[in-house]
Amino acid sequence: MPRPPLHTLIALVLAAAWGAGLGVAHLRGDIPLIDGAEATLTNFRNVLVGGRPAPDVVTIVAIDDETARQAGHYPLPRATLAKIVDAIAAQKPKAIGLDMLLVDPGTEADDAALAQSLKRTNAVLAAAGVFPESRQRVAEDGNEPLARVPSALQFLEPQERFAQAATYGVVNVQTDKTGTPRYVPMLFRSGERIEPSFSLRLVSAATGEHTAVISDQIKIGDRSVHTDTGYLMPLLFYGPRGTIRTIGANAALNGQLPEETIKDHIVIIGATVTGGGDVFPTPFDPVLPGVEVISTSVTHLIAGDGLIRDRGVRLIDLGFAIGLPLVLVGLIAWRRNTIGLIMALCVILAWLSINLSAFKHGIWLSAAMPITAVMPPALLFGAAQLWLGRKQAKHFEQQSELLQRIQAPGLAEYLARDPGFLAEPVRQEAAVVFIDLNGFTGLSEAIGPTAVRELLNGFYDLVDEEVTACGGAITSFMGDGAMILFGLPQPRRHDPADAARCCIRLADRMRGWLGTLPEAIVSRIGFKIGAHFGTVVASRLGGRGRQQITATGDTVNVASRLMEVAARNKAEIAISNDLLLSAGPDSEPHLEGRLDGPIEANLRGRTRSLAVWLWRSQR
Repeated sequence: MPRPPLHTLIALVLAAAWGAGLGVAHLRGDIPLIDGAEATLTNFRNVLVGGRPAPDVVTIVAIDDETARQAGHYPLPRATLAKIVDAIAAQKPKAIGLDMLLVDPGTEADDAALAQSLKRTNAVLAAAGVFPESRQRVAEDGNEPLARVPSALQFLEPQERFAQAATYGVVNVQTDKTGTPRYVPMLFRSGERIEPSFSLRLVSAATGEHTAVISDQIKIGDRSVHTDTGYLMPLLFYGPRGTIRTIGANAALNGQLPEETIKDHIVIIGATVTGGGDVFPTPFDPVLPGVEVISTSVTHLIAGDGLIRDRGVRLIDLGFAIGLPLVLVGLIAWRRNTIGLIMALCVILAWLSINLSAFKHGIWLSAAMPITAVMPPALLFGAAQLWLGRKQAKHFEQQSELLQRIQAPGLAEYLARDPGFLAEPVRQEAAVVFIDLNGFTGLSEAIGPTAVRELLNGFYDLVDEEVTACGGAITSFMGDGAMILFGLPQPRRHDPADAARCCIRLADRMRGWLGTLPEAIVSRIGFKIGAHFGTVVASRLGGRGRQQITATGDTVNVASRLMEVAARNKAEIAISNDLLLSAGPDSEPHLEGRLDGPIEANLRGRTRSLAVWLWRSQR
């Protein structure tokens, strides 16, 4: 087997180093730069895998709109809440969780009634951590496992009389950059104080089993709960709201609680009343009640059916972060043809299948981190291979040489007579016209490179013909647009009028040209034109090997921004008042159609407004 070239060995080493660096950072926790991508990809995998029925573990008793109406107002009086607790307790649940903060005192009689109700049952109350950020994070240092527990400034605890009547746990969840609750921390800290989560405390109360903290795990009795960095338990949602059985609290007040839904179940009381309860976006529901998020975590702890993302899973991610770039770079180096690309695609598809299958079976392998590890090495090495290929390099050199010979139409002959033309910048008056295709970027993604090339060639030919006929010079084609000058090689008195005439002719030709295109293309693109007259700096820009004649200055910037004014006002052309005043009566024969204005338009990047005329065709 031939020895790999030196540049291939260097590429393999750099790819492995890049992947290893990302993987090691991933072992310590999420990487902020790719956290948003991972959140989106995780939601996508949730949708692909689909919903599933929730185990019959938890029943939600919801303080909903009907309950609030029956009670007379919201929040409910604590005496009413006591009645709900008593009605649930009479059905003998394993435990009752109150997913609401009882931090403020109510009336003495109501608070006393609720405290007595809590003493008579196995209840867990909610506390909350106050964090310096809206999204709590784990610490970035510390070798002890507990050093990476989410750290709160303080805890908001239930009133003392309630805390003496029942236990409590911290109810916060951790969201990702999309706002989706991605984790429920099992432990929280504030200073030297460690508090369990509401979910963990409720499960311990329901099962009567003690909890213990082990490195990367929480033990509940004999069962182990695999957690991520900082004792975070990932969430895997069952479906939209109501997937976990939910009963209105008014059923408890009316004595209509079904015994089979309460007895030997964990019951969580929480608010779903409109405007009164916290809600979160999830892959299955944009407004999932917070009580159902907590209920999901409690169900995971009991049924053991949540996602697994612990150090072992992150080590697998590290392996993919190193292995995938090495394999893809190796394939690109081995076969720089269709076979190599197909094999690389097969490797990517195999990894995607493994990732999705693991997620379906409750193992959360990172998707964004391996992609980030693969793309830079593969793209850079692929680009280097193209650059090193002699045939490709020669082809690109020929194309580049051909493009470099193209100069602004109308100036080639003048340059031949005067090679020193604009060797030094010149300030002069000129009219500047910009034309651009709307919606072209999205269209180019849909129709492919061959159709894009044909479309642009037709557009360029049209612009070239009309500009040449009006005596202008195209200084550059910019992808799907063009910059046109009237005033080169020498300024003329009728430059503003010629620019106005060119705008109208371009608009007429563009409408006719668009009418010849397929409906699927016409429906997605349009055009806009902006024109202004003023002082420009005409010069040659570039180095010794390549120079281009162009104009710069505020006049050019204004003409470009006027296209935005045209698009914003649903007009085809936006012409500055300065250009029309400079054109004078010479422009009037060309402005058939509907000319509205002047309007005072604000231009992006400019503090002062500009008087602008808008032109729309009669058709």
